[in-house]
Amino acid sequence: MSDMKEIYDYIDAHADEFVADLQSFVRQPSISAQDIGLRECAELLRDMMHKDGLPAEFHELREGPPVVFGEIKSKSSKKSMLCYSHYDVQPPEPIEAWTHGGPWSAEIVDGVLYGRGATDNKSGVMAFNKAAKAFLAVRGDVPVGLKLLIEGEEEIGSPNLGPWAEQNKELLAADGMHCLDGSLEVGPDVPDVSLGLKSVLFVELVARGARTDVHSLNFPLVPNPVWDLVHCLATIMDRDRNILIDDWAEGIYIPDEDHEGFLADKAARIDFDLLKEELGVDNFVLNREGIDAVRARTYEPTANIQGIVGGYTGKGTKTIVPAEARVRMDFRLIPNIQPDAAAKKLRDHIAAQGFDNIEVRTFERAEEPYKISAKEDISEAIIAAAHEVYGEPPIVNGVSAEGAILRHVWIPCVLTGFANPGCNLHAPDENVHVDKYIQGIKYAAAIMEHFGKS
Repeated sequence: MSDMKEIYDYIDAHADEFVADLQSFVRQPSISAQDIGLRECAELLRDMMHKDGLPAEFHELREGPPVVFGEIKSKSSKKSMLCYSHYDVQPPEPIEAWTHGGPWSAEIVDGVLYGRGATDNKSGVMAFNKAAKAFLAVRGDVPVGLKLLIEGEEEIGSPNLGPWAEQNKELLAADGMHCLDGSLEVGPDVPDVSLGLKSVLFVELVARGARTDVHSLNFPLVPNPVWDLVHCLATIMDRDRNILIDDWAEGIYIPDEDHEGFLADKAARIDFDLLKEELGVDNFVLNREGIDAVRARTYEPTANIQGIVGGYTGKGTKTIVPAEARVRMDFRLIPNIQPDAAAKKLRDHIAAQGFDNIEVRTFERAEEPYKISAKEDISEAIIAAAHEVYGEPPIVNGVSAEGAILRHVWIPCVLTGFANPGCNLHAPDENVHVDKYIQGIKYAAAIMEHFGKS
């Protein structure tokens, strides 16, 4: 679109300002899991939006930090787009693994900005805001009505967003929704465009034995909760990554012809050797390669063990049989596996296996997975915008890894991102390349333009 040149030129001319604002944003800790700095970050964000001439106000939730929300109406388009992002970040630990000044430095080294939230998701927040600012500065109007929603609990599952969304359906109603979060695909250096989201069911299994730790000479007489967990976990998934719970995949989404084509296109374009290098492995599990690896990553339900705690692991030895052991798991659920039904199947499975000393605890209610068509206006607009800004078609995924809003207000929703591969999401030395950030602002602007005209 030739009429976007002035917008892109404005973004380039203000690149230093936009980078400095991202640095200020990253320097403010905002850790939802530890309740650190959230309101302070929301206040900073609101002030930055006001400075940019954007509307922004707090919407208080029943608990937790506020939602920052601003609506900009368009004079030229009747359509509206909900731009979802979040200002909270993952915990930065282990702190000692960070370089370049630590997790809150926002230091730029060789064109790379380091800090927690640099990619996930503070650069995405800034991309939406700076794209809107560019349109208002150049045209005095935005090409589509914008509803800018930035929440502060995404990294812990948005436990308080759903009830607020249910009470604010009219405020949130839009023709399309998207989220700028994540990185470009390894190899072709183009965005992923995900036309759906998996649900994530978080559980904790708690195994109990004797009333208290007992001397290990009593091992023949008392249960060992750690062994019970080990045996229980082996009944949930086998070594070939098959989930063994009865009817776990009942009703699962089967890719249609279009999405089989997306899988083949992705397999042909991504660099698997670079992906292995980024992940730090010599081979993918089960020696998966090509389209099989892509299909598994996109459409395979998972049963991941996050961590196990039990007994004594300190200095020296301690001859005990522990009284308790715990394991944290996350199950990624493909459409149309429903989280409540999946949790019940897990409980029934563990009971049927005879592990009556293991309690299954679920965390905040998981949101349903969803899937949309590549032919939705928002899908076509984002695919066209990615092609325009990055010079070739994006990688289109069937589903990826936001549902608290969609459960109450159905909006066709797409997830895409612009950070560099190797951005270390959720890990030490999270980063974003400055040039990718500026390009990401142009990407956000192009999405707004294409969607307004679609």
